[in-house]
Amino acid sequence: MTDVPLAAAHAVDRYLVEMLVGSDAALDAAVAHQRAGGLPDIEVAPTSGKLLWLLARICGARRVLEIGTLGGYSTIWLARGIPDGGRVVTIEAEPRHAEVARTSIDRAGVGERVDIRVGRGADVLPTLVDEEPFDLVFIDADKESNTLYLDWAARLGRAGTLVVVDNVVRAGRVADDADDSTQVAGVRAGLRMLRDDPRFTATALQTLDAKGWDGIALALVV
Repeated sequence: MTDVPLAAAHAVDRYLVEMLVGSDAALDAAVAHQRAGGLPDIEVAPTSGKLLWLLARICGARRVLEIGTLGGYSTIWLARGIPDGGRVVTIEAEPRHAEVARTSIDRAGVGERVDIRVGRGADVLPTLVDEEPFDLVFIDADKESNTLYLDWAARLGRAGTLVVVDNVVRAGRVADDADDSTQVAGVRAGLRMLRDDPRFTATALQTLDAKGWDGIALALVV
């Protein structure tokens, strides 16, 4: 198998977005508002956003937990994937990010479905223990805390809860033994936890899209 030219991969991604995702004024506005607010360009790719929407629909999620709101792009996708009366609880450590996200989420018409909790995940997650279990958990925050987030995903979920962990390949660095950066170490620790912790069964997929070479892990709480 020959190496995939990056330009060709990007062309395929654009083709798939045009073919299966399309354009959306509210989502485009959310990205533009995020850029204007100076937030980092690290939201999920359009194909991944629609995947989150599909997963929420497929598993019939009514309650979704998102760890890492950023500008609200993925939050909008998740909120659109749940029925009326459903709820997305999204955690964001940076108050400015949460403010930008709130504007975009409300403008997208899903504000009544989204509860933004501002604070570090380690502080906010314990406050959710008395709430109903979550049906889907999307983890897309600091990679150093992946094991902490996975532990809470199991504790705040139920048997059958779907857990999605973003950015688990990191341009191939996850498999590079010479890379001892804290982010890669956090990803590896999370993958080991998904392998060894009896609360989970999991797999992972590589992705090559508008955000580059990366991947997601998909796990079921058992």
